[in-house]
Amino acid sequence: MSYIILVVGFILLIKGADLFVDGSASIAKKLGIPSVIVGLTIVSLGTSAPELAVSLISSLKGSNEIAIGNVVGSNLFNALIVLGITAIITPLLIDKITIKKDFLVNNLITILLFFLTFDSIIFSKSNLISRVDGIILLVLCIAYMVYLVVSAKKGNIKEDNNEVININIMQKVLFIIIGILGIIFGGKLVVDSATTIAYSLGMSEKLVGLTIVAMGTSLPELVTSVVAVLKGENEIALGNVLGSNTFNILLILGASAVITPIPVSQTLAVDFIVLIGVTLLLGFLIFFNKEKIKKLTRTEGLLLVAIYVAYTIYIVIRN
Repeated sequence: MSYIILVVGFILLIKGADLFVDGSASIAKKLGIPSVIVGLTIVSLGTSAPELAVSLISSLKGSNEIAIGNVVGSNLFNALIVLGITAIITPLLIDKITIKKDFLVNNLITILLFFLTFDSIIFSKSNLISRVDGIILLVLCIAYMVYLVVSAKKGNIKEDNNEVININIMQKVLFIIIGILGIIFGGKLVVDSATTIAYSLGMSEKLVGLTIVAMGTSLPELVTSVVAVLKGENEIALGNVLGSNTFNILLILGASAVITPIPVSQTLAVDFIVLIGVTLLLGFLIFFNKEKIKKLTRTEGLLLVAIYVAYTIYIVIRN
């Protein structure tokens, strides 16, 4: 029964996030906000909504290992599986100049999180993402969003208003309300059922967060990226992953830590190092060549998927 509840929870999370993004983006258009700004903010936050709901509810319930495992696991899933599968479907053409700054921010934020979490190595205290750490992450999240909006506005974007006239505001408000309810209720079902499954199978909450919950909450990113590459929107696929991974750390862990400081197991240091290594590997694959447009090939996509499979086998054995 717990497995059925888990699936129902994921469905509610994903559909809720979809309705939330649709409603919010439509109202933003009606208010004259350029779609590119909507994409950089509302859509990126919307695809991270399942992770946010699960992590916040986990923090409120004291299941902090699910919260931290969910974020680390989701970011690994996004970087390896989402990008890997999209590259296997069709090689990704990446404009290095366009994504350079976002890629750099994502790398720096990932490394910062490692040092905030495992500063016990220097200061001889327990591994903890404290409320102060959470506030730092949230402040950086706000700064990053402001930077995205300002950068987009500098592009002198002209918006096509042909579709705006037909937007039904009340319908979109209803979408937002239903979406939020779906995210909250679905998140609760996922946390409760995942915890029950963990205990019944002798799995740790940390392992469930790194695997089952991380994979389930990352489905919006996977679907979005696959649809994007099938439509020829290659940059959306990589931008979706980078944006989601950055918001996962800044917003989700930031908010979770402010609610309840998150103690982190020493063994998770390995998972953090793997995450940093994967982000550096992506940097090597994308930037260490002379071409202005990098093609992420099917072979490289297979490599990313293989790394994720090997990592998953390792953490299951470690449990």
